[in-house]
Amino acid sequence: MNIGQAAKATGVSAKMIRYYEEIGLVRPASRTDANYREYDGREINELRFIKRGRNLGFSMVEISQLLALWRDRDRPSREVKAIADRHVADLDTRIAEMQAMADTLRHLSHCCAGDGRPDCPILADLAEPPH
Repeated sequence: MNIGQAAKATGVSAKMIRYYEEIGLVRPASRTDANYREYDGREINELRFIKRGRNLGFSMVEISQLLALWRDRDRPSREVKAIADRHVADLDTRIAEMQAMADTLRHLSHCCAGDGRPDCPILADLAEPPH
């Protein structure tokens, strides 16, 4: 299948497919006599793998590591688990940070009268030097 068909089948845009080839995340596709990219089932599966990894929030480095492990049938699953566990810990940290931001903004919004007067605790907080 050509790059447009591969994009449609995987949910990865043609631009991203070319980028993944450029950075070496996926092997360059074979070419037709007319020099068009041609994708087979293996490449489609790899692109779906990458798409799913991106949807789960893995970084490109993590996806590269996971893809290499996926390709290696003799891989130790502990390496895959370690990558996933680090990612979960990172997500937990980011969730906690975002929850703290939401709590702060909720409090500031509650303290703001939201009327015609110019004083606003939200703007006052943003103007404060960092702690």
